[in-house]
Amino acid sequence: MPELPEVETVVRGLRNLLPGRKILEVRFGKTDFVDNPAAVSERASGKRIQNIRRHGKFLVFELSAGETSGSEHTAEVDLVVHLGMTGNLKVTDRNADSEPHTHVFFSLDNGKELRYRDVRRFGRMFVEEHAKSTELAALGADPLEVNESDFRKLLSGRRTQIKALLLNQSAFRGMGNIYSDEALWWARIHPRRLASSLKRDEAGRLFSAMRKVLLQAIESKGSSISDYVDAQGQRGSFQLRHRVYQRTGKKCSRCGRAIRHSIVAGRSTHFCPRCQRSPRARKISTRKLHKRAR
Repeated sequence: MPELPEVETVVRGLRNLLPGRKILEVRFGKTDFVDNPAAVSERASGKRIQNIRRHGKFLVFELSAGETSGSEHTAEVDLVVHLGMTGNLKVTDRNADSEPHTHVFFSLDNGKELRYRDVRRFGRMFVEEHAKSTELAALGADPLEVNESDFRKLLSGRRTQIKALLLNQSAFRGMGNIYSDEALWWARIHPRRLASSLKRDEAGRLFSAMRKVLLQAIESKGSSISDYVDAQGQRGSFQLRHRVYQRTGKKCSRCGRAIRHSIVAGRSTHFCPRCQRSPRARKISTRKLHKRAR
């Protein structure tokens, strides 16, 4: 599933092409992933795309009746899109042949179309009032906007496994399986550690690792594990820099121990058993130290 870096990459690509463009009409193929298709068509048609931004894993198209992208008009409606597992958005010529599994067509005033394609249709699309408080407002802190002090506060007192907390969208919007595994490896923290058990320096390492991994992934235009492509149809390259994700049995690039696979928080998880010591191993080690002290 596209995570924060992939969605950010798509947003940046579309932001170069769409602001100021007017949506003339909306056409649909299959609509089982669209909340109220009639509302999407009615509310988006005739509006201009004022801005495109990312909110967690959601793309938000701010639509306005303003005449130009630089107008004083504020956004009236937001078109919200979640790419699910296999969704992608692409701008193409209106007369170009459509690829299989293309389900939504936004005709634009410059002869182009914004097309939404989704093989498995696990994505989502809906419209809402721009100023209205919705489910997006309930999402947690953005990992690239939160500061280290607030990050530590979000971990403090949380007796939940650290990977589960990173994946919790009400805590950190946009984090997903790939970048949680990668950040935890860089920080040398086992994914089963309780968030509340992390010491100050460990929380600081994880904060720095999370930002580092996300920013590097954005620079590489995301990780193309299966279907993900950017707004130009190009694959990302960060999968070539993964240290643990989907590298089960391969040598850890830091210590040489074989990467292991487990299920944590219901998700497939990859880690190095030497670099990221398990909570149980830490307890046993502490007991041994106590016995030696006697």
